[in-house]
Amino acid sequence: MTRIQIAATERSPEVDFDFETGRLSLRGESYPEDAAAFYGPLLQALRGHLAEGGQAPLAFEVALAYFNSSSAKALMNLFMPLEDAAAAGRPVTIRWLYAEGDDTIAEAGADFAADFEHAAFELAMEAQV
Repeated sequence: MTRIQIAATERSPEVDFDFETGRLSLRGESYPEDAAAFYGPLLQALRGHLAEGGQAPLAFEVALAYFNSSSAKALMNLFMPLEDAAAAGRPVTIRWLYAEGDDTIAEAGADFAADFEHAAFELAMEAQV
């Protein structure tokens, strides 16, 4: 599968989905005008990659300093196929990074983490997000 790299903008995060290495990341802020249009192709690519099968570990690092409610829904849409893959036995880790003192982002990560039983969901403080 082709690697997806998208530079960050004022309203959308940097994307680096390196399917070959199993490392996926989102960094920055996320409040695009149309979250479905921004995240839809990423979700489609992720589902396509997971449909290819394989048991290679996947690590998804999310370091967002801000995101709106439509981005939160899009994130959950990305997380659910990963949870399904983990339930089927694939090693999946989601690392939710937040800046020191950013209780809002930390709490959002904890809320997401509550929905996972099979994928490892790690909350980690990062000096700068």
